[in-house]
Amino acid sequence: MMDMPEIRGRLTPQRPLNDLTWLRVGGPADWFFQPADLDDLCTFLSALPDEIAVFPMGVGSNLIVRDGGLRAAVIRLGRGFNEIDIAGGRVRCGAAALDAHVAKRAAAAGLDLGFLRTIPGTIGGAIRMNAGCYGSYVADVLVEATAVTRTGDVVKLSPEDLAFGYRSSVLPEGAVLVEAVFQAPSGDPDVLAVRMEEQLAKRNETQPVKDRTAGSTFRNPAGFSSTGQADDTHELKAWKVIDDAGMRGARRGGAKMSEKHSNFLLNTGDATASDLERLGEEVREKVRETSGLDLVWEVIRVGEP
Repeated sequence: MMDMPEIRGRLTPQRPLNDLTWLRVGGPADWFFQPADLDDLCTFLSALPDEIAVFPMGVGSNLIVRDGGLRAAVIRLGRGFNEIDIAGGRVRCGAAALDAHVAKRAAAAGLDLGFLRTIPGTIGGAIRMNAGCYGSYVADVLVEATAVTRTGDVVKLSPEDLAFGYRSSVLPEGAVLVEAVFQAPSGDPDVLAVRMEEQLAKRNETQPVKDRTAGSTFRNPAGFSSTGQADDTHELKAWKVIDDAGMRGARRGGAKMSEKHSNFLLNTGDATASDLERLGEEVREKVRETSGLDLVWEVIRVGEP
């Protein structure tokens, strides 16, 4: 066991991660830490030997952990990091708060963070990926984020510090996001609630929400989210170029590209992480051959083969 100071959270060696990812694949993490609170997280990181990498993990909705597992200390925030406070037109929330919960709480207070309603995952992941849909992104509404550095110090990060791009941000190596503050446009609570329900219904109609997926597999080549508008253009949507390459419904082992939405990679029951990643690479290769485009993974892939 690692020689650690007095921590109050749970530290588990060799913790399998397959049951914690939406795709249900992945080997063990060398260490798995669930901090009790902010002080506990700071204590743990400041004492963690330098040679041990840190990997923050949300609810695993956008993640393939490879079959050999992760040579790292995986940190998963839970209760104590999921509060949501709303005051003065601002929404302050813990990084473990679910995107959907934040959107609903904000709407009830007359603040529009509705784009988060259909995004599966936590606020920490949403910041990391600059999550967005319907033409809105985290970068548009974030005031500041709080993180704990690899050395255990608490730092404030501005949107400029995070250098947001399409589906990307820049975080210090090994830093763990713990809180965010959003400034949201105001709106009528009833109108916002109806719109979110409509967007949710549309998502459920067009995406394989009942299957084991990790959300959109590849970034849209055009470099922006679907707007949901009638005049939205489809030439450079990832699903469109995957269709054009004939890869809708393609299979490898237990992995499959969804028939319902071809930019969703599915575990049909017994896929390994290797099946999923290899099928994704086959899709990229076919798209390169047919359209000359280089699809970029949106799903994060980590660990050892």
